[in-house]
Amino acid sequence: MGITEQSDINGALGRWSAVGVASAVALVALSALAVATGVEKVLVISWVAFAAMAVGAWLGANAEQTDPHGLVWGYGLASGAMIASAAMFLLPQAIGIGGEAGAPQLGGVGVAAGIVVGYSAHTVGHRLTHVDLGFDVATAEIAAHALTAGLIIGVVYGAMPTLGLLLGLAIVSHKGPAGYAAARRLARDGKSATALLLPAAGVGITALPVAVVGISPPPALNAVVFGFAAGIFLHVAMDFLPNCETGSEIDEVCSLHEHSHDLLDELRTHAVGSTAIGGLAVVVAWLLL
Repeated sequence: MGITEQSDINGALGRWSAVGVASAVALVALSALAVATGVEKVLVISWVAFAAMAVGAWLGANAEQTDPHGLVWGYGLASGAMIASAAMFLLPQAIGIGGEAGAPQLGGVGVAAGIVVGYSAHTVGHRLTHVDLGFDVATAEIAAHALTAGLIIGVVYGAMPTLGLLLGLAIVSHKGPAGYAAARRLARDGKSATALLLPAAGVGITALPVAVVGISPPPALNAVVFGFAAGIFLHVAMDFLPNCETGSEIDEVCSLHEHSHDLLDELRTHAVGSTAIGGLAVVVAWLLL
């Protein structure tokens, strides 16, 4: 093997996220424990969530990064689907659990906390842009959503509906687009999309141990935790909305083309249309199922 080939291999291995790989390994180990203790329902949910985000991340990492139209439509479809999914599948769950505790507002408290914490982490995170921590803020936020959502899934797995197309839609409709949008941003920043293995495995990492142990926190705490997960995810979804303003990521791509200012104006219409179509696709899929 030549020196060039060896350096290429070392470079490829260096792009793998240690945290991401460790998370995938942890999911496999916890899956074996789940099979041994008979919590197959949570096991299936965990792996569907993992596969949905992993496939979305692979597509995003391999998408063309210098095509402004593709960038806008990729972000728009993903963010639209994520916002619709959060509104249809996550927020009602948080409010419903709060209703069980006698105060639907508890879920709202969690949602508000998730949005504020997500915004705060995103804003403060910009101060760490010159420090190589091996992950970006958006990846950390998606991971926080997955880990907290996994806690709730692990707690209520016995009451989860029968596995079917609707449950699969609820998972894929936000995991896949989130992985796609996050991977595109990581690829444009020259970072490895394998860091997204952490949020991909996050649901299983927390859901499986909780389901095995059989922890049953009070509904009030569940409502706040699930609301927090929904709020974090809603913030992430809105952060991925295609921004066609001067100085934005999309503006940087447009600058590679002639008549960049006119192109940026044109892309604003594409941004609105792609976001609306992304959200509508989730609604239509839900109606059909």
